[in-house]
This record gives sequence, C-alpha cells and structure tokens, in this order.
Amino acid sequence: MARPIEFDRPKAVNRALVLFWRQGYQATSLADLLAALGIGRSSFYAAFTDKQSLFIECLDLFAARTVQLLQRARAEMPPVDALQSFFERNFIGARGAGAVRGHWGCMLVNTVLEMSGVDDELAARASDHLAEMQCIFQACLQDAGATPARAEELAAMLMLFNEGIRVSSRRRLPDAQHLQPLATTFRLIRSAIA
Repeated sequence: MARPIEFDRPKAVNRALVLFWRQGYQATSLADLLAALGIGRSSFYAAFTDKQSLFIECLDLFAARTVQLLQRARAEMPPVDALQSFFERNFIGARGAGAVRGHWGCMLVNTVLEMSGVDDELAARASDHLAEMQCIFQACLQDAGATPARAEELAAMLMLFNEGIRVSSRRRLPDAQHLQPLATTFRLIRSAIA
C-alpha cells in the first residue's frame, strides 16, 4: 500500500514556483527542489511525477496569478488605467519582498528565453500564456474605445513592451529608468485611442 503524501502540496508548489522563477528551469536541480520543498525523492516523484511536470504546474500557476492581477485591476479602474496600473504595481517599483522578485523578470518571458531551441514544448507553453495575456490587453483596449484592429495593433505593441521591460528588470536598473518609458508607452496608447 502506498504511503499518503505528508506535506502541504500548495505550499510546496509555491516554493517550487519561486525557485524556478528565480533560477530558471535548467539551473534548478532536483536536489534544489527537494531542499526547497523539504521532501524526499520518493515523495517528490509520488506527488509531481518529475521535474518537468512540476515546472509546467508552476508555469501555469504563475500565468493564472498574472491574469488574476490584471483582472483585479480591470475591476477596479478604467481599462487603460488598469493596464498601466498592472505594469506599475506588479513590475515596477515593488517594495519589500516584491522588490527582489521584481528583478527576476517574468517567469513566462524567462521560460521563452531560456527554453527556445532547448525544450520547445516548455517554450511554447509559456508563449501560449503570453498570447493569452495579449488577448486580455486587447480586450482592455477595446473596452477603452479602440477599434478591434487598433486594439489588436496596440496590444501587440504592449506585449513587446511587456516582454522588454521584464527582461530589462533583470538588469536591476533604477525604477525611474523603467517608469519613464512606461509613462510614454501609455501616453502613446491613450493618444492612439482618442
């Protein structure tokens, strides 16, 4: 008879997510995961099957949490303000523990960069999540009054900005060097919709 899993799985997945986000998929060893999760090898395999399966679960969780942040902003403010706030509050100028995470970039973007040409399945999964985000950007822009074609065009531009600013965040530049281009981007978006 198999022994029951004796650890808090959601906490373990969150710890793994943080480790993968900070170090990347390839640099995170099984030993790193076992230490971070505080479990043995047999418990790991019983709960998660393998490293790739756990990574996929973490990647999907990261994407879901990102969508929730954006949806929360959409519920609280006008559409373009929600988009701008999404960038400002979650990627730029974070304080406390979030400030460190702000320098890790985006797990989705990091995965595309790291795994393209190495593990195309993981790169494609991260890319699919980014495409989902772009669709949300587009919906916000249409809600703000952009025509469907203009919203699609601006959402594509905003996704490129999103990917660039997340890569740039890993350079640990001062917030001001990110905030000015962010303000400029949204000024251009607002004028393109008006």
